[in-house]
Amino acid sequence: MRIAEKRRIASLFLPSWPVERLYHRLRRQAAPLPVAERPRALARAGAGGIRLTACDTSARAGGVEPGQLVPDAMALCPKLEILPADPSGDRKALMRLAAWCGRWTPWTALDPVGLGGEPDGILLDITGCAHLFGGEAALLSEMRRRFAGFGFTARIAIASTPGAAWALARFGNEENCVLPEGGEVEALRLLPVAALRLRRDQVDGLIRLGLKRVGDLYGRPRAPLTARFGAELSRRLDEALGAAPESISPARPPVPFRASLAFAEGLTRQAHILEAVTRIAGDLCAVLAQERKGARRMMLQLFRMDGEVTRLRAGTGAATHDAAHLARIFNEKLARLGDDFDPGFGIEAIELSCLAADPLEPAQGDLEGGEDHEAELEKFVDRVSNRFGAERLLRLAPCASHIPERTVVPVPALRGVTPAMRGWRTYMDEYRASFLGGSLPRPLRLLPAPEPVEAVAEVPEGPPLLFRWRRIAHRVARAEGPERIVPEWWRSGGQRTRDYYHVEDSDGRRFWLYRDGLYRNDNEGPRWFLHGIFE
Repeated sequence: MRIAEKRRIASLFLPSWPVERLYHRLRRQAAPLPVAERPRALARAGAGGIRLTACDTSARAGGVEPGQLVPDAMALCPKLEILPADPSGDRKALMRLAAWCGRWTPWTALDPVGLGGEPDGILLDITGCAHLFGGEAALLSEMRRRFAGFGFTARIAIASTPGAAWALARFGNEENCVLPEGGEVEALRLLPVAALRLRRDQVDGLIRLGLKRVGDLYGRPRAPLTARFGAELSRRLDEALGAAPESISPARPPVPFRASLAFAEGLTRQAHILEAVTRIAGDLCAVLAQERKGARRMMLQLFRMDGEVTRLRAGTGAATHDAAHLARIFNEKLARLGDDFDPGFGIEAIELSCLAADPLEPAQGDLEGGEDHEAELEKFVDRVSNRFGAERLLRLAPCASHIPERTVVPVPALRGVTPAMRGWRTYMDEYRASFLGGSLPRPLRLLPAPEPVEAVAEVPEGPPLLFRWRRIAHRVARAEGPERIVPEWWRSGGQRTRDYYHVEDSDGRRFWLYRDGLYRNDNEGPRWFLHGIFE
C-alpha cells in the first residue's frame, strides 16, 4: 500500500517587491542614472491625499515609511524621489515570477494575503519535489540564490501548512527557515497574532485584550473569541496549526503528464535547445505509452536564467505518443521564430506538459510493411496546423441535418476525426437504404449556394428535359431520381420540399439539380436550382 507523502509548503516573501521591481526594470533598460543615486519611494492616491506605498532602504533610513503622506515624507527626507506606483504592473510581474518558479514545482500561486493589501509573495507546494534538488534545505538555498541574483530580497520558509510557512517567512527570526514536520505549534507560539493573517481591526482587538502572541490563543475557549472576532480567527489558527485543511489554487491548472530537464549551464544555441526538446519529448512519450495514453494538447516551457518564461503550445488531431512527431512539431515552432526567439542569458530548464490526453490502445500495423497513410495524413495535418495556425486548416464535421448544405460544418482540423465522423458515411448509407429505398450518389463538392436555373420538364413532377444555367442551355440525356428531402419542421424561414435529380446532358456532363416545392402544395409554383456538379 502506498502511503501518501506529507504535504510541504514553501512561502516566498518579497518585502520590498515594488521598489526592487522598479530597480530591476531600470537595470534591464540600462538607465543612464545609477539605480541607487538617491532615496526613492512609490506613491499613489489614498485616504487624505497621495500616500507612499513602498520605499527603499535609503528612504527608510531617512525616516520614511509606507503609508505616509507625500508632504510628510518630503519633510523628513528632502532628497526623496517620488515615483508613481504601479500595483497592476507589480501583480502581473509577480504572476510571471510565480510561473517561472514552476521550474521547481508545477504547483505555484500568488500569495493572496499581503501585508500591504497587495500580493507580496509566492506559495509553492513542494510536496514530492524537494528530493529532486537535494532536499528542502538545498532547494531553499537555491531559491534564495536565484532571487538574490535577480536583485530581489526574499525571506523563505518551508512548513507543513501554508499558514505556518506564511507566518515564519514574514515574522520568523530567521530569513530562511525549514520547519520540521509537526513543529508548527512551538514555532508559532511566540509570533505576534498578526502572523495568523488576520485583519488589522482583529489584530488591534486581540492586542487590547492582552492576546499579543499566537501562543496566547492556545487552549482558550473558542466561543467567546468567535462571538467577538468572528469565525475567521479560529479558522486561521486551525489552518496554521494543521487542524483544518487549506487549499492552494495554482496559477495554472494541473496537468496529467509532464517531463522536465534542468541544465548545469544555460543553453543559448538553438541547436542545443532543439536537441533538448527531442530528448524531453522521448521522456514524456515513454510515460504516455506506459499509461496507454496519447497527447492531444501540449505546452513547452523554456525557463530563462533572467526569470522569464517562453511558452509554446501545440496540438494534434489524433492522440499520439510518437516522440519524433511531437519533437518535430515543437522544433518547427522554434525554428520558425528565428531571430524573434530570445533565450536571454540562457535556458536553464525546460518542461513539456501534456495538457490533454486521450486513451490510445496499441494498433496492428500493415502486415506487408506498407505505410499507414491515415497516420501520415494526421501527422501532416498536425504540422501544417501548428505552423500556420489551428484556424487555417479545416476539416468537415457532420451535423444532424438532412439538408445537404447543413450536413457538415468546417471545424479546425486539430479537433481530430471523431468516431462519429469516421462512421458518418456508413450511417448515411444505411439510413438511405433503410428509409429511402437506396439513394442516388451525391457530388463530393457542392456549389457555395444553390444557383437558380430555368428548366423544362415533360411532366410537372418529372425530371427536366432541358435547363439553362449561367446562360448556357443543357439538354438532358439521362436522369435518375428523385431523392426527396422534406423541410426540417423545427426551423423557420419558409422552406419547401426538395426533389433532387442526378442528370447527364448530351455532352456527358453530370449535374445535381433539385426542384424546390411541389405543384400540388405550393401556390407560387416550384423553382429549379443547381446544387452540385459531379467530377
